Amino acid sequence: MSAAVILAAVLGGGVLLIARRIFSRRSAVKILHYPDGMMRGKTIIVTGANCGIGKATAAELVKLQARVILACRDQQRAEAAAQDIQREAGPNQGEVVIKHLDLASLKSVHSFCEEIIQEEPRIDVLINNAGVFQCPYTKTDEGFEMQFGVNHLGHFLLTHLLLDLMKKSAPSRIIMVSSKLYKYGNINFEDLNSEQSYNKAFAYSQSKLANLLFTLELAKRIGETGVTVNALTPGMVRTNLGRHIHIPLLAKPLFHLASWAFLKSPLEGAQTPLYLACSPEVEGISGKCFANCEEEELLSKATDDQAARKLWDISGAMVGLTN
Repeated sequence: MSAAVILAAVLGGGVLLIARRIFSRRSAVKILHYPDGMMRGKTIIVTGANCGIGKATAAELVKLQARVILACRDQQRAEAAAQDIQREAGPNQGEVVIKHLDLASLKSVHSFCEEIIQEEPRIDVLINNAGVFQCPYTKTDEGFEMQFGVNHLGHFLLTHLLLDLMKKSAPSRIIMVSSKLYKYGNINFEDLNSEQSYNKAFAYSQSKLANLLFTLELAKRIGETGVTVNALTPGMVRTNLGRHIHIPLLAKPLFHLASWAFLKSPLEGAQTPLYLACSPEVEGISGKCFANCEEEELLSKATDDQAARKLWDISGAMVGLTN
């Protein structure tokens, strides 16, 4: 038996063992079913809607006859996703609109919001889904560390700029897609841009914790305006979010096999954002986090009021908001 075959078996066996230990306990995900036309007349923005959870969420909303704006960086991939969504949605579907949005550019965020405010009379739901996962150290156009810049600051600014329109559209909902990996992060206020040292896993966890603290503080500040904001952790889902993770070549086939066996599909991962966007059960609920369509208890680091206020103030200064 060749050394390559032995190595592949060892690596593959290790991958399967790890996957089994991590994912085997996940229970079957219930696919939600809502009445046809439930979201008719609603306009919904989904960031990062060209693939993964975002695409699956957008597809389900279009089936419910919503007008869904795919806010994406890559125009070509967005157009391909729109075709897939329309083909899947069938004859009695809503409308799909494509808008360019690059969350790694505050200029792009401003341009996107200006266009939305000029063209859209209302926004009923904003789903902040787009994200970057454990990428090599790179910076956004404004010089922020990429994961913190895209996952937190880009959505922070986007939400602020659309908030007045959403208040006019009330009752309306803001949904933040976080991650259970927030548990392994902290907000390093002394080095938010990871300029002193960079650990890609920590940077991702920090950005996902920032999503939760933003949700907490935003819920307090918008109060009884008719706008609610909630976060969610989708769990481990088969998407291309992990494209920057290095997997040994010989182990890739077994890793992909394990992912199909143990990870959620994009449709399963989309159930909680769909629930928060549609369900009357969460009407009026704000400042919470959900997993598998149920409220999730968070670690104290994600419910720290002082840290949430401090992050809010610093984030506002970083993106150029004056108040």
